[in-house]
Amino acid sequence: MAFEPPRRLVRALGETAPNGDDWLEKLPDAVEQAVALRELTVERVQVPGGRSSVVLLVRRADGTPAVLKLAPRRARPESEAAALAHWGGLGAVRMLEADGAAGVLLLERLHPEVSVRSLPEAKALLEAAGTLRRLWVEPPSGYAFETVAERTGRQAAAMTRSAGDAEVAPLVTAAVAVREELLAAPPEGRLLHGTFRQSKVLAGERMPWLAVGPDPVVGECAFDLARLVRDRVEDLIASPSGASITRRRIRRLAESLEVDQERLRGWTLFRAVESGVRALRVGRPKDAELLLEFAGWV
Repeated sequence: MAFEPPRRLVRALGETAPNGDDWLEKLPDAVEQAVALRELTVERVQVPGGRSSVVLLVRRADGTPAVLKLAPRRARPESEAAALAHWGGLGAVRMLEADGAAGVLLLERLHPEVSVRSLPEAKALLEAAGTLRRLWVEPPSGYAFETVAERTGRQAAAMTRSAGDAEVAPLVTAAVAVREELLAAPPEGRLLHGTFRQSKVLAGERMPWLAVGPDPVVGECAFDLARLVRDRVEDLIASPSGASITRRRIRRLAESLEVDQERLRGWTLFRAVESGVRALRVGRPKDAELLLEFAGWV
């Protein structure tokens, strides 16, 4: 079959692995093998697609629609498979088959063009928060997911190394300090989505909305919710009352999901600064500007 990886994926992998690797080079053969092994019929490649995997809309031998997802090892596909298996379709897409070592997942077909982000903002936040609540469960025994402390430790180190800009340095200092304060308390041990936002919640058949694309981590719920706070950041920045809207959003999300408001504020700051500094590092200055301005409001 003719196959070309989506441009968005190629660009994103170039940012995360600037020295390159052979995953993209081998991807056409890997797709062909995965399709043949499972007797799938490919309808099309999902574009623009994600930043860390390729997604194909397929049909199984019996005609059932499904999704075939392939990801490089650095995207931790085996961790995603373990989390999806543990959730068992409750709040998240149902996994039909997995070969985590090969980075191949076969998933139920949702409606890829219809995400929660398509709803009006207030309704979108409500539906997204309700979906997220269902995912916060005890992690499975016997599987060592990365912890919030481990993930943010790597991120804090990378932020500190990149904080040469005098305008960015104070935000980095504040973000690293708030992380240390948040981790000083006994950690909460819930299985978290890890990269949750409105665009990661798609319309489904068995349930109205289901989460996709987790990068699971174990820790406190406020960490997971923090990424949702800055959804539609470009609209927030464009609004003359963006700062007050952000503070109201933190309060409302914290109250609706019974999360400590100050801890949510702290993780929102850390995650926004981390994303902003990373955007600067990989050459996306416009994204960095939006994220760091948002962080200044928090």
